[in-house]
Amino acid sequence: MNPILLLVPIFIPIIGGFLLIPLKFKENRIRNLYSEAVVCLTSILVWVAMFTISREPVEVYSFTQGFSIDFRLDGAARLFAGMVSVMWPLVMLYAFDYMKKTTRKNMFFAFYIMTYGITLGVAFSSNMTTMYTFFEMLTLVTIPLVSYYESRESRYAGRKYAAFCIGGASLGFFAVVMTTLYGQAGNFIYGGCLNDGFDPEMMQLAFLFGFFGFGVKAAVFPLHDWLPTASVAPTPVTALLHAVAVVNSGVFAIVRLTYYTFGTDFLKDTPARDLALYVSVFSLVFAAWMALGEGHFKRRLAYSTVSNLSYMLYGLMLMTPAGLCAALLHMLFHGIIKMSLFLCAGAFMHVTGKSFVSDTVGVGKKMPVTFAFYTLGGLSLTGIPLFCGFVSKWKLLQAGIAEGGPGGLAGVFALLLSALLCAIYTLGISMRAFFPPKGEDLYEKDPGRKDANMLMLIPIIVFGIINIAVGIYPAPIVAFVEKIAAGLL
Repeated sequence: MNPILLLVPIFIPIIGGFLLIPLKFKENRIRNLYSEAVVCLTSILVWVAMFTISREPVEVYSFTQGFSIDFRLDGAARLFAGMVSVMWPLVMLYAFDYMKKTTRKNMFFAFYIMTYGITLGVAFSSNMTTMYTFFEMLTLVTIPLVSYYESRESRYAGRKYAAFCIGGASLGFFAVVMTTLYGQAGNFIYGGCLNDGFDPEMMQLAFLFGFFGFGVKAAVFPLHDWLPTASVAPTPVTALLHAVAVVNSGVFAIVRLTYYTFGTDFLKDTPARDLALYVSVFSLVFAAWMALGEGHFKRRLAYSTVSNLSYMLYGLMLMTPAGLCAALLHMLFHGIIKMSLFLCAGAFMHVTGKSFVSDTVGVGKKMPVTFAFYTLGGLSLTGIPLFCGFVSKWKLLQAGIAEGGPGGLAGVFALLLSALLCAIYTLGISMRAFFPPKGEDLYEKDPGRKDANMLMLIPIIVFGIINIAVGIYPAPIVAFVEKIAAGLL
């Protein structure tokens, strides 16, 4: 198939979402059908592309001195795009019911759908210039979603999100320029694309600028604070964009920066790599500790996301094939788990109108499906066997032990400590929900309370089933990711 068709799944949701702004739908049902149709068509085209389009790059436009807009579908792109393409249609169903009583639905779904296409643009990018372009478009198109409710808190969250991400872009731009000038136009080549003739210390500095610049979306310490603040956004936003698309775009950008641009042969055993590694290790424990003390349900999950993103960065900064494999697996599996947890939290907030962990006491008896699947997600996130979270965390531990050294072993200790904290801050909610202390059940005299309707439950159940299925039989996915990490795809 002609590689130019790789552009179709990128631009269909961008155009389809943009058309929602001027369109006037008389019924929610028609808007919902249109939105789901655009998203499902895009997902189908993504999978068609993954099985039919070769790895040959497609040049769309060339600027000057190597700066160009190019796309290519390699193994890493297939993993990221495939993950997003499965999740987006499901969460759209959830959003239809969650947003049913809100105003400005056209605006919400317009930007929500456009974000899908732009995320695919990040995934399919073939060089640093293209990735950077879509990476910043992702910031701009998600600002209206973060500040959607237009309350004081929402507007503050939107401004903070914009300031962090645009500030990070200014850092990342230095890495884009340096790798384009000294690295075969910044093209993504497994093992790195750097030429001779550069100053090694200056290039290490460029890597750090890129690590922290792109790492803003990956919520690396100390640039993490926008993510918990952004939890004031509607749950479909916090679930899909701030647990998967936006934050994983940050991780994916660092994958490209480290393994496909600078290269581990250049970076390993340098002060730049050591700094990035130790920051990642600190960040994963710090955020887990913050989650433990956070009383707001979604903010607690947001801090958990910060911690788990740093699991991925730790694996990447080991700069070994095993570390890359473990990080990519955790990117995928954490997305599945955290999607389920955020959707469960949103269902609780939608049904009860309450937002804090202290409000969950006894609610498990009234919302058994929601909190049963929340508990399964919590067990997986903790790293219990037979769930997908165990697979990626075990791989991370193996990679850290195999790498050895102070940084690798510090990460192993941090992973174990973080897992303990994770068990407390996630499963503690399940204990409150299903086993309230005598006389403290907040919902005992509330017979009308029940689970959300099926539009919200279907995605929760599907992600829960995937969580278990992949945990029991992870071999095909692990084999695929191992090939990516070895540079074979």
